[in-house]
Amino acid sequence: MKKLYFLLLAILMVSCNATMDTTSNETPETPKYTYLALGDSYTIGESVRETERWPVQLTEQLRNRNYEMAAPMIIAKTGWTTSDLLRGMDQNLEVQRDFDLVSILIGVNNQYQGKLITEYEEELRQIFRRAINHSKTLEKGVFAVSIPDYGYTPFGSSNQEKISAEIDRFNQVFKRVADEFGVVFYNITPISRNSSNPELVASDGLHPSALQYQLWVEQYISQVAEKLPN
Repeated sequence: MKKLYFLLLAILMVSCNATMDTTSNETPETPKYTYLALGDSYTIGESVRETERWPVQLTEQLRNRNYEMAAPMIIAKTGWTTSDLLRGMDQNLEVQRDFDLVSILIGVNNQYQGKLITEYEEELRQIFRRAINHSKTLEKGVFAVSIPDYGYTPFGSSNQEKISAEIDRFNQVFKRVADEFGVVFYNITPISRNSSNPELVASDGLHPSALQYQLWVEQYISQVAEKLPN
């Protein structure tokens, strides 16, 4: 059990090369819309290519709908908790509202590291306040994406019931806070629980694959597009 714990911790705590990333294909010469993605390994796309990260896929799908999107600004690292994300926002963001879209996906490492759920809720509120402050249209331009369930991956399968129950509790808090701030909450957790399709898991046996991220984006692309001003 101890070996499993430390192996999972090592994978979750592997840092990406950069906190802030703006990678994307075919960025328009004069983009009209900007997007800030806040999160952890799921947002930075641990174990998938840069072009396969879901914020990048979302940006490309919006471009396919004729929205002239800039490359997404991604503030995320593998292993980050809510407190880590708050520090990352402090280091990389200015005060003014300057994004047409802002996404939030955070909490799996709070759950994994055994952080108090009350602490998660308190810090999550701070993240939502700052996210809304950086949105040109306040809460209208912000959206939250639920925490996927790694209990259904090969890595977490031996402790699936406990992991899933805890992920559910964190997502309940996540959605409640989103509702309090008037921010739409997209529930992609059921997609992550489709254990019958091994192609939904990345090669590390823990994180979502590019295909799973694609399914996430397909679920909420139309609603996100409606958030962009004409």
